[in-house]
Amino acid sequence: MENQGATADPQLQQFIEVESQKQRFQQLVHQMTEVCWEKCMDKPGPKLDSRTEVCFVNCVERFIDTSQFILNRLEQTQRTRGTFSESMSE
Repeated sequence: MENQGATADPQLQQFIEVESQKQRFQQLVHQMTEVCWEKCMDKPGPKLDSRTEVCFVNCVERFIDTSQFILNRLEQTQRTRGTFSESMSE
C-alpha cells in the first residue's frame, strides 16, 4: 500500500481507458448526428423521403472518412515528430 500513488492498478487503468474510448465514441456519434441532421433534415415527418435518406447516408460516410483522415494525419504527424525528436537527441 505504500507505493499506491506511483503505480495504479493495471485493471483500473484498462477500465478507465475503455470508458474514455466509449465516451469519445459517444461524442463522435452525437457530433455526427447533429451535423448530418442540420445538413439533411428539411422538415421532420413520419417518414424519410429518398433524397433525405441519401443525404444522411452520404453525410455519415463523409463524416467517417473525414474523421479517419484526421486521425491518420495526427498519427503520422506524431510519428514524424517522434522520429525527429529521436534524431535530435542522438
